[in-house]
Amino acid sequence: MEASRRTVIAAAAAAGLTAATAGTAHGAAGRKPVKELFGKLADGTKVHRWSLENGGTRLKVLSYGGIVQSLEIPDRHGRHKNVSLGFDNIEDYVASSPYFGALIGRYGNRIAKGRFTLDGKAYQLSVNDGENSLHGGAKGFDKRVWDVEGFTSGSDVGLVLHHTSVDGEMGYPGTLRVKVTYTLTRHGDWRIDYAATTDKATVVNLTNHVYWNLAGEGSGSVYDHELSIAASRYTPVDSGLIPTGELAKVAGTPFDFRRTKTVGEDIREADQQLLYGKGIDHNWVLDKGSTARPLQVATLRDPSSGRTLRIATTEPGLQFYSGNFLDGTLVGTGGRIYRQGDALCLETQHFPDSPNQPSFPSTVLRPGQTYRTTTVHSFGA
Repeated sequence: MEASRRTVIAAAAAAGLTAATAGTAHGAAGRKPVKELFGKLADGTKVHRWSLENGGTRLKVLSYGGIVQSLEIPDRHGRHKNVSLGFDNIEDYVASSPYFGALIGRYGNRIAKGRFTLDGKAYQLSVNDGENSLHGGAKGFDKRVWDVEGFTSGSDVGLVLHHTSVDGEMGYPGTLRVKVTYTLTRHGDWRIDYAATTDKATVVNLTNHVYWNLAGEGSGSVYDHELSIAASRYTPVDSGLIPTGELAKVAGTPFDFRRTKTVGEDIREADQQLLYGKGIDHNWVLDKGSTARPLQVATLRDPSSGRTLRIATTEPGLQFYSGNFLDGTLVGTGGRIYRQGDALCLETQHFPDSPNQPSFPSTVLRPGQTYRTTTVHSFGA
């Protein structure tokens, strides 16, 4: 793994962590994480929900998939709403979730035909998206029950999530030990620190799959949300949504979000890339590249509520997905049906199909190395 990927996890998320399950106040750190039973899987495995609150942000996370089940932030008048799509029961997450709020791994996004070659050896992965592998395969990290501990550290509160993916799981080589830290800061920022080690050369690309609607989940389309992305290029795809290998300029295309514009401004243009994705489902090549510390790369704003999301990351790519496959068959936490365009995803990542694209930033992780990336979500109104 190249040095540019070796970002440093903040000390607040890496040390001095104290497990806690009581819901009492804790000085400047707000409330300690609260643990409760959310449901059970078919085999009887318990799924817990952890509730966090700090700096005006309220976060609820499931041990199943590390899922953000709810994320509430205030509008310009101080009124909180849940801005993340999800379900109110574990059964729907198991049966029909399109990765709502989930931790994604081992490999976020698509790998062509579920195949790659590493050090001269070919690997066949679980195929679950046509002929391709998507988000780690048929049973990726989004469908695993994670070990979770709550903590308070100074003015921060958060969760540490652990999962071990055994050698050969979903076709991936090496036993991968993963640690993900969710932190709510005193400013209400939601920070994610990812770390992983392996005992055999492998590929890894972790991300989170929150579906954002800053007007509130179930409130309708996000096409009026205003978005900017600090990227002059993107990776065009073929009909299977696999990158062609080109790093194309966004100038003169519907993919130009260098200046702030509404999500829906160009989304119905007669552009072949939009036809392939049934809307936007593409990776942006961030101008900053891979960085040692998180730098701001995107801003999303809902003009009706004033709620704003700013994303900073160490990663070189951002997958913008405009909720194209929400088809009116899912009922969310607020009892409303989710339809096309009712939310969008902004997934910080390395590029799709990087194991088969030598010109893309490497996603290879070797024994003795530690995969580290960080993404920070900052909220305002």
